Amino acid sequence: QVQLVESGGGLVQAGDSLRLSCAASGRARGNFELASHEVGWFRQAPGKEREFVSAISQNGAITYYAGSVEGRFTISRDNAKNTVYLLLDSLKPEDTAVYYCAAGLRGVVAAGYQYDYWGQGTQVTVST
Repeated sequence: QVQLVESGGGLVQAGDSLRLSCAASGRARGNFELASHEVGWFRQAPGKEREFVSAISQNGAITYYAGSVEGRFTISRDNAKNTVYLLLDSLKPEDTAVYYCAAGLRGVVAAGYQYDYWGQGTQVTVST
């Protein structure tokens, strides 16, 4: 079973930066290659529904951002390392959430149901 693993979350102050990483679990990886999938990042704040944050194409040429993060967050990938990154700059308290990465083969899309594989999430907390 494929499992994605997010890392890099933490507690920071408003205006700080974090870089999140998403990789396939080594133990569950099998023949799964993250490099051959589109990857999306989503987040869920307490009491709120999960929302789309950003997505990237297989080769990294196409990226897509939610309006609330465009200009502050940057998605990228290193296919040699089978890892996708999300750089969070100029963080705001309203960015506080659990951040999830997901992988799929249906394009650079914002709909969560279009992704087949999900991680367990990493907590990002931004204080004032």
